[in-house]
Amino acid sequence: MAICGTRPDAIKMAPVVRVLQRHPAFEVRLIATGQHREMLDQVLRLFRLTPDADLNIMTPQQTLTEITTRTLEGLDRLLRELPADVVLAQGDTTTTFAAALAAFYHRVPFGHVEAGLRTYDKYQPFPEEMNRRLTAPLAEFHFAPTETARQHLLQEHIPDGRIWITGNTGIDAVQWVAQQPYEPTEPALQRALTHAGRVLLLTTHRRENWGEPMRSIARAAHELLQRFDDLLLLLPMHRNPRVRETLTAVLGNHPRALLTEPLDYAPFVHAMRRADLILTDSGGVQEEAPAFGKPILVLRETTERPEGVVAGAAKLVGTDAEQIVAESVRLLTDADAYAQMARAVNPYGDGRASERIRDILLQELRP
Repeated sequence: MAICGTRPDAIKMAPVVRVLQRHPAFEVRLIATGQHREMLDQVLRLFRLTPDADLNIMTPQQTLTEITTRTLEGLDRLLRELPADVVLAQGDTTTTFAAALAAFYHRVPFGHVEAGLRTYDKYQPFPEEMNRRLTAPLAEFHFAPTETARQHLLQEHIPDGRIWITGNTGIDAVQWVAQQPYEPTEPALQRALTHAGRVLLLTTHRRENWGEPMRSIARAAHELLQRFDDLLLLLPMHRNPRVRETLTAVLGNHPRALLTEPLDYAPFVHAMRRADLILTDSGGVQEEAPAFGKPILVLRETTERPEGVVAGAAKLVGTDAEQIVAESVRLLTDADAYAQMARAVNPYGDGRASERIRDILLQELRP
């Protein structure tokens, strides 16, 4: 049983599901919780996956408690109706924590894809940091993307024999999508892809950045547009009204600020490929952008993905407008500094993580 509930879940679980479906040893049941509805559905369509069951839990203004309890109740029912030999889920969403807990209650081994990411600050990111830390002791299979993640798990007394370094399945996904034929239909993306100057791609949505931190991020982007006449800002906005109101208030009237609806995954991959510089508080983008040689400034105080920072592909800049502007200006004016980040080796994988997970499961679940 493979479970996903959000767009990041679906992106990173899709290559695993596809690899398992192609192997005769596995009968795969894909379960969608619907924690994020539209954003989940478009990714599943892109990867040509149809859920065997859909809990459809999403409601307007849903709380974390409601997400957790509805997911847990739905998965409890499904595990009674559809017994499984192993349950798989990815990352740090509330869906993943609830899936691990449901599997534990049914005494079914749980496989955690992208295990071992940590900031050790329980409120950054919120609630993801505690979701993944609570998932770890419930899991039987820990598929760690990097050695750093493995070390975190060992420090938490996870047995070494239950941890496997696989690389990150997000790299499998982004490489597959980049190879598919694509013609942009979104007007903003068409403008960005054909822009003669430079393109700044900005994504920001994290709960800890709501309010003043996000206003500061928006002010920094506005300042960069004022300083560089050739710069075009592409800003796909999260659907949350609090996010939209903040960003629109600062950037909505600038002629070179393209504030758009959230981009589907394929368009977003091509937006990353076109961008000259990426500012983001997203975890997944931190992993994906280095695959295209794009420097990333991370709009957070901490990151559970320090490997990109160590490799030189990413830099933590927080949410202070002056700091964001200073680091962005350096990269947009210093060719050597830019090239150093652009040439950094992606530490998150080679695109074969899903195959490794399949092979581990074949070995470990063999009768």
